Amino acid sequence: MSSEIGAYLFRRFDSASLQEISNITESQGTSTLDQKVELPRAASENDEFEVRFGGKEDRENPRNFPTTKKWIIMVIISFKSACDSAIYTATYQQITNELYCSELMATVGLSTFILDMGIAPLSLSPLSEFYGRRPIYLLSLSLGLLWLLTCALASNIQILIIARFLSVAGANAGDLFSPSQLQLPMTIYSGIQFMGPEMGPIAGGFINYYASWKWTFYFMMIWTGTGLVATMFFVPETYRPVILRHRAERLKKEMGDERYLGADLAPTDPVLKTVLWSFFRPLQMLVLEPMCLNLCLHSAVLLGILYLFFGAFPLVFTTNHGFNLWQVGLTFLGVAIGILGGVATTPHWQRHYLLSMKKGQRTGSVDGEVEPECRLPQVMAGAVLVPVGLFFFGFMTFSSVHGIAPIIASGVFGMGVFLSFSGTWMFLVDAYPLYAASALAANSFARSAFGAAFPLFGIQMYEKLGYDWATALLAFITLAMAPFPYIFFEYGKRLRGRSRFAQAN
Repeated sequence: MSSEIGAYLFRRFDSASLQEISNITESQGTSTLDQKVELPRAASENDEFEVRFGGKEDRENPRNFPTTKKWIIMVIISFKSACDSAIYTATYQQITNELYCSELMATVGLSTFILDMGIAPLSLSPLSEFYGRRPIYLLSLSLGLLWLLTCALASNIQILIIARFLSVAGANAGDLFSPSQLQLPMTIYSGIQFMGPEMGPIAGGFINYYASWKWTFYFMMIWTGTGLVATMFFVPETYRPVILRHRAERLKKEMGDERYLGADLAPTDPVLKTVLWSFFRPLQMLVLEPMCLNLCLHSAVLLGILYLFFGAFPLVFTTNHGFNLWQVGLTFLGVAIGILGGVATTPHWQRHYLLSMKKGQRTGSVDGEVEPECRLPQVMAGAVLVPVGLFFFGFMTFSSVHGIAPIIASGVFGMGVFLSFSGTWMFLVDAYPLYAASALAANSFARSAFGAAFPLFGIQMYEKLGYDWATALLAFITLAMAPFPYIFFEYGKRLRGRSRFAQAN
């Protein structure tokens, strides 16, 4: 979510670290990794001019950064755009009164932001491979500040909607940890990105209860500005090919020899071609890959429901329980705690995966290889928890029932959402190893499309069907999609055998 959340995890891998991608949990863009893989080549007379990292003592290699520095970078990257999407939902009442628009028009400001979270990274990610992570961070955050100021000063809803669409700031994480170290930082990164949308309404509830809606955007400006300053001082360039290219350029000047060249993989196609391809490949996978399509649709529906709740919660808790704005914001703690519960189960699923790997080694499979379907049990668990949480929430939405009951139900839903998302991402990475970035970009695009659409009809649906049956309808939709992880667990290997993308490994 963030999507959101920035473009991020993918870069060119050398042959020793290609499997590292299997531990990455979210994507907001594609990579030249999808486009070609260079095979090992014979040594040549030019090898002495190939600039490489110099082992564990090379302090310019991001993998060799001190652990504290790595975690500082991870925290800055993770937090700088975590709550921007959902904090806006607390402004609806003031915006409709001051800008003379309907609540539906105000909701469009949320939808355009979510949609842009799925589109912008498709160009930001490949651009970061040409120019590096750091320039993209600084540019996107600076532009984000500009458009947030435009939102705060908007005199009509049209300006506000356009500025919201343009205010997405890209975010990258990665390049810092070896494969054996990557599980924990990526779990924390994805957990923060999931927690962000839940923290937004909590902060927004207090801000908009005690101050003008403009302070919501001033707060986001302070948040983004702090991230920009922290990035300027504490986040160096972390993309390995760009670092080596800069080192090669220094050597050319110092040695007066133009033959020095960065040895790590880097994009070779023109920028425009790379960006256009980053849009095309994810759509191609959605159309041609049934497993990718159905799992992406499942994730998309879940994110759509999550963002729909940003409009439904104020209706339910204000009407049934008389909550004010900041109290409504606190009700999102249920979903947040559920997501934390999902994060806490990560060691269990990792142990399950490692046991499957050991079993593969004992049975003599190639290199102890684990089938990608071994990532699906947590998706299967999430597919059960989501409809259970929704049914529980739907039929607890009565004034005669204590408000804590639907909040607990939302926690069950939140845990199911996190398990479904994280398991789906890992499966897509394992199932399409050479096209992992595109598979995750397809997932991100589908999620953002649904996340943008669902809030536009959520309030009307809850008012027409009633709070109980509107939520039950969502539960039935997720129940209908629940069998897909089980089907792919059973027949996924057979389907992958007929897939040109899965077979490209």
